[in-house]
Amino acid sequence: MVVKAPTPRWHDVTVSLPRGRRRLGLPFALAFVIVAYAAGFGTGLVVLPFVPAHVDLAAVNSVDAVDAGAGTAASFDSAAFFDPDSGLGTRGAPGVVAAAPAADPASDLVAPAPAMAVSDVDPDALDAAGLTGADRSAGLLSTEVPPNASGGFVVVPGAVPAPGQGPVHTVRVEVEVGLPVDPTLFAATVMATLNDPRGWGAGGAMTFARTDGEAEIRVVLASPATVDAMCAPLETNGEFSCGRSGSGQASINFRRWSIGASDFGTDRTLYRHYVINHEVGHLLGHGHEECPGPGQPAPLMQQQSVGVAPCVPSGFPNP
Repeated sequence: MVVKAPTPRWHDVTVSLPRGRRRLGLPFALAFVIVAYAAGFGTGLVVLPFVPAHVDLAAVNSVDAVDAGAGTAASFDSAAFFDPDSGLGTRGAPGVVAAAPAADPASDLVAPAPAMAVSDVDPDALDAAGLTGADRSAGLLSTEVPPNASGGFVVVPGAVPAPGQGPVHTVRVEVEVGLPVDPTLFAATVMATLNDPRGWGAGGAMTFARTDGEAEIRVVLASPATVDAMCAPLETNGEFSCGRSGSGQASINFRRWSIGASDFGTDRTLYRHYVINHEVGHLLGHGHEECPGPGQPAPLMQQQSVGVAPCVPSGFPNP
């Protein structure tokens, strides 16, 4: 707090005594000064001339600033405006330390430091491997799409409890060995998609838990040739995915996971949501639907990998 010291009157003298402070009249004050001087200050008394009695100098601590020329004493409590954990002012904008409030609006204020600019990051920017940040988050390690892989699968280890309400469906995530993908990141994308508020569990209808043991639903990422074999007699032609309710397995074509579908548009992240929700939708008993009309969001169970128009792409059952 900034306190303005009024112009001192020459006959006002403040004396610090063991029992407190007293304002003395001029005759007694002069007598006291003479006695104190004659005693060589041996009494331990301290005389503070020309300091107004209402200014408490004891309140000025080691970080106080005194402007003698302006006749002001400024006291700042550093703990009140700086948060050492976050490095931010507790009453300021991010990156700006808030100044202590001034009692006098006319007092000079310290201009706050400008907020640090945050660089805009393009989520579609390609890295050295030709992948975007979204591709990396979905588990991709390369732009390569092998037509086939080992035919063997690794179960993504670990268990994640269901986060929502309603009946719990258990999910096991598997990845074909030999695909350029991070199984853990792929599994995380699958579960985030299934438990999205726009998903099948909207309104507490259901929720999904991941397990590496027996499960109601298996989500399997496989090469195009392996998907063809797993989906037969359905004809996926190395291009499409499938969900077969009899087996409880949603087979996700790695080609589609990597590059999306031309009819769907350029948003590969939205397409990945779509292909997981669509194929799991078959396991939950949902059949195919048609586009309801031009410009409307495509129903999730529309075959959007084949064609979206005249609807617009959609990746969730409850967008």
